[in-house]
Amino acid sequence: MTQIRKIPVREFFRNPEKSGFDLSPDGEYISFLAPYKDRMNIHVQKIGEDNVTRITSVTERDIAGYFWADDNRIVYLRDNGGDENYYLTAIDKDGNNEKVLTQFDNVRTQLIDDLEDFPNEVIIGLNKRKPEVFDAYRLNLASGEMDMIAENPGNIVGWLTDHNGALRVAMTSDGVNTTLLHRETEEQEFKPLLTTNFKESASPLFFTFDNRNLFATSNLGRDKSAIVILDTTSGKEVEKIFEHPEVDVSSLSYSKKRKVLTGIAYTTWKTERTYLDDEAKKRYTWLKEKLGEVEIAITSHNKNEDKFIVRTYSDRTLGSYYFYDQSARTLEKLIEVSPWLKADEMAEMKPITYRSRDGLTIHGYLSLPLERGSGKLPLIVNPHGGPWVRDSWGFNPEVQFLANRGYAVLQMNYRGSTGYGRAFWEASFKQWGLKMQDDISDGVKYLIDEGIADPKKVAIYGGSYGGYATLAGLTFTPELYACGVDYVGVSNLFTFMQTIPPYWKPMLEMMYEMVGHPEEMKEQFEQTSPALQAHKIKAPLLIAQGAKDPRVNKAESDQIVQALKESGIDVDYLVKENEGHGFHNEENRFEFYEEMEKFLAKHLA
Repeated sequence: MTQIRKIPVREFFRNPEKSGFDLSPDGEYISFLAPYKDRMNIHVQKIGEDNVTRITSVTERDIAGYFWADDNRIVYLRDNGGDENYYLTAIDKDGNNEKVLTQFDNVRTQLIDDLEDFPNEVIIGLNKRKPEVFDAYRLNLASGEMDMIAENPGNIVGWLTDHNGALRVAMTSDGVNTTLLHRETEEQEFKPLLTTNFKESASPLFFTFDNRNLFATSNLGRDKSAIVILDTTSGKEVEKIFEHPEVDVSSLSYSKKRKVLTGIAYTTWKTERTYLDDEAKKRYTWLKEKLGEVEIAITSHNKNEDKFIVRTYSDRTLGSYYFYDQSARTLEKLIEVSPWLKADEMAEMKPITYRSRDGLTIHGYLSLPLERGSGKLPLIVNPHGGPWVRDSWGFNPEVQFLANRGYAVLQMNYRGSTGYGRAFWEASFKQWGLKMQDDISDGVKYLIDEGIADPKKVAIYGGSYGGYATLAGLTFTPELYACGVDYVGVSNLFTFMQTIPPYWKPMLEMMYEMVGHPEEMKEQFEQTSPALQAHKIKAPLLIAQGAKDPRVNKAESDQIVQALKESGIDVDYLVKENEGHGFHNEENRFEFYEEMEKFLAKHLA
């Protein structure tokens, strides 16, 4: 049996040398994020030249995101210690003329449209006037002046512009019902176009190229979401563009220059694509021939759509970035994202399915360590957060770290995970700690019955909702798990529902429908809140929490820690004052995963 190298923890979780590549609109410059004093900052390089200019110098926290506003100006997004109150700052590509644009106390900035065809302008949303709702503003990036172009009456939860940058669509919610509003011009009032229950959806993606109708994803009259065209006069579906019999379809791409649809992406066990345009298909085919057996994604292009940033990846590598000049037919490798991690030392992420106890098909992924011998394996069960998202195939540093330490890793898309249709999603409603948890437990039992997992060496680890599932697993099925790791997880459904961010308030009625109402379901909440049932926990626990977390308040972790200490259960508690919903600063990631490694080694020995 080949001896597998034990890769240092920090190799999995260190910042990449370069990432987040983007092209300037004129295609003359490449920008990217790279570390400066252990924080990811923006760098700019003229194509064909070696000189690189670092244009930002933030040292408190990584830049959260950025984009080119025009050929000279870059706009970036950051927050304060993980509070998610993002604000915009603009800076020239040479690092001069830096200007903070939207920093206000307890205010969050949303980007509605970067207005690619209007240099120096963007449309943003701010909850400055009222914490619960976002008004729409047109912001001048040079002067910092902004004008409100639509005041939110209190129920608008989203906005959409047309191809000319006019704000013409709004989505309202009373918490249960969603209404699509439309207007022909910005001078007119919004008028209702279509109202649906939140369980149904007709979500606009972008306008048709004549700015008359809307491309949208819709599950109206079907279980799986499809790509359709909605008529903006009647609200009716007038054409179905694409649907898939097994999964929802929600990604539609297009050429802004040529005004044609180019492709559709959807996820079965991995991302698949259907091309709607010969030029886009030829481009992908050419790249595939050059790059071989890796997944390929075009992540950026210039305005002329003849220069591209191409990203490769797989389940065993973070891949590389390339610069592709289509006119010159040249493909230049820019950087391998993490050359210190070798693909042949990584585990394969293989798709699996199993049946829940009430007959649902649960899809998931199983990653087995390369060096596994012939016996049953210690298992890490890793339910995803959300919960209304899904796990998908690709490189996951947590999974690879755990597999490298000799653990099998199970990720499952329990009921409620998105992408599998409306019925599968709705099956999760008011099932926190109940049938959703059964789906996780059934996955554990499946791997034990298959002879893969050692029933005495099973741990559960997850973040956010996955943290709740970790606590619920230890509380309600204590016989399954030897230990658990809870990362920014919910522990008390009553207090969780009371401490959601103010801008979630318009969706509170929907949360009641999906999670449950704390007054109407008082007994169930008491029974399914791990902090209120902590006396049932027998296994040791490691908990990690960001002090500034706006989504899962620090009190969620404080409660369960206090309850466990009172019960005499071994609990380790790691709190970081400069973090929010998850650890983003490199040194905090290092500490957390090093603690996890020691914790799992101790309790799964």
